Amino acid sequence: MKLTYFGHSAFQIETNGTTLLFDPFITGNPHTQGVVTADQLRPDVILLTHAHGDHWGDTLAIARRTNALLIANFEITQYAQKHGHSNVHPMNTGGSWQFPWGRVTQTYARHSSSFPDGTYGGNPNGYILEIEGKVIYDLGDTCPFAEMAWYGEDYNIDVALMPVGDLFTMGVEGAVRAAKMLKPGLIIPIHYNTFPPIQIDIEQCRKRLEQEGFKVQVMKPGESLTL
Repeated sequence: MKLTYFGHSAFQIETNGTTLLFDPFITGNPHTQGVVTADQLRPDVILLTHAHGDHWGDTLAIARRTNALLIANFEITQYAQKHGHSNVHPMNTGGSWQFPWGRVTQTYARHSSSFPDGTYGGNPNGYILEIEGKVIYDLGDTCPFAEMAWYGEDYNIDVALMPVGDLFTMGVEGAVRAAKMLKPGLIIPIHYNTFPPIQIDIEQCRKRLEQEGFKVQVMKPGESLTL
């Protein structure tokens, strides 16, 4: 299984002949310039955490071109259907589903959600994926919340993709608190340094998490990791 990070919150997992694409904000993302274009991506599945433009991004264009299965909350899948993409799989917070390539649980995320045109985007979410014997948790846009302790008890989380850019999500100290509840084997920071308001010292963030005993891998846009 290979995980490729594209910057901000966009990443891809290749597993058992299936390509999963998460929050494909590619066009207009300064991290992806010279790394990848939306036209180069050919996912079988797209998973959306919420409807904000820096996550919804190129979803509709990629989905229409590839006929990828769109997994998201009910409101997002309804919006996609109204805009010409019918291959959708709606979920809602706390629900799970076994797909041929792995099991997906849609989690809570403490944030907001609306489309760039102002349409309500439903509850924001994260995803816990059980794939090839590994557990990967994409937290989405969130701050820490108490139920993360349950996730840490119920799952042996191998990788947590964790927002650290502050202002719109948790910052470094919030990430420390979340990590203490989740107890992941590896933390990959996301959602930072894309725009001036979420500019942070990522090395300081890494060192702070490592001080608390957590393993951290800061990935460059386009970099891949074999799990």
